[in-house]
Amino acid sequence: QVQLVESGGGSVQAGGSLTLSCAASGFTYSTNSMGWFRQVPGKEREGVAGIDSDGRTSYADSVKGRFTISKDNAKNTLYLQMNSLEPEDTAMYYCAASRVLLFRLLQSRGYNYWGQGTQVTVSS
Repeated sequence: QVQLVESGGGSVQAGGSLTLSCAASGFTYSTNSMGWFRQVPGKEREGVAGIDSDGRTSYADSVKGRFTISKDNAKNTLYLQMNSLEPEDTAMYYCAASRVLLFRLLQSRGYNYWGQGTQVTVSS
């Protein structure tokens, strides 16, 4: 059974930093894709960053240069380093995983597994 558990969310002031973590258990596919998505109430879920098992990454234009996605295969953990946070980054952040290499890492429909989310709040 695959389980994704996010942590690291919280409240910060604009310009601050946070690092989100996603611990993946039971996810043993050597070929895979993983991603971070976010959602604000009343809006669609948005792809923030993605990474596949070949090391290819993809970022939403709104976070390029500020966010960095990475993973530690030994720990089976996905990370999202978020710098220069803006109030517009306020959202629930979700980790997602796919059993295959996805062409479009930022599209949610390709992912098989989702975490419960961690809240990020950025105040001005």
